[in-house]
Amino acid sequence: MTELWTLIKYLVLGLFQGFTEPIPISSSGHLVILRELFGVEIKGLSFEILVNFGSLIAVLIVFREDILRLIKNGWLYLTKREEDAKGDFQFVIFLIVATIPTGILGLLFEDMIADAGVWIVGYTLLITGVALWVIRNLRGRKNDGDISMKDALIVGFAQAAALVPGISRSGATIVAAMLVGMKQETALRFSFLLYIPVSLGITVLSFTDIVTDPNFDTLMIPYIIAFMASIIASYFALKWFINIMARGNLKYFAFYCFIVGFLVIVFL
Repeated sequence: MTELWTLIKYLVLGLFQGFTEPIPISSSGHLVILRELFGVEIKGLSFEILVNFGSLIAVLIVFREDILRLIKNGWLYLTKREEDAKGDFQFVIFLIVATIPTGILGLLFEDMIADAGVWIVGYTLLITGVALWVIRNLRGRKNDGDISMKDALIVGFAQAAALVPGISRSGATIVAAMLVGMKQETALRFSFLLYIPVSLGITVLSFTDIVTDPNFDTLMIPYIIAFMASIIASYFALKWFINIMARGNLKYFAFYCFIVGFLVIVFL
């Protein structure tokens, strides 16, 4: 019975992380809250990295056409200097530049991030809610080809801020992208394509930590269940969020962050 309950808890953790990763309500913050509610103590970042990798797979599936186009045109411009491919090549460069702040700050503050308490999540969810409320009615003019190096860096630092549980990664990057004038569809695409190198890099660099995780042998099956749940939940949540963005209904996510943040502060 105990083993079944353990499987259920990790299934729920995987589903919640997967569902909350693409939408702007902070997956890491919700993992902290659920671990507190379930009484699950997970040392380090191995579990979070694993379920985030599941979300990465979902993002790769949803944005596969954009990814293939960027790779193809980026290579064409790099090798043959074809002008038609220059915009996509620059887009790739901007994604690389925007990745750097997260990589540096993530390495410097890894231990602090891993030990973030549930009380922090309550306040950072309120911050996420305020940010979403600020840009709820923004309609930018910048397309993919209008992005500048400065824009990329601003979005990159916004993503780095989302290393703190409760600050939504997708929310922070979309908010920053729209504040610098990107259209909603451009902001959405840049945000989730930016997630790919960061998530992939963290997974590769942390592979040894995952394998040597003292919990991995005893909790391998629950980890795998959470990983699979994360893939499925992330895929459907991302497809849903794309439709939400198209209708401009970000204010509802702001309301959600306000409510959950307040409840966490008061009761946890």
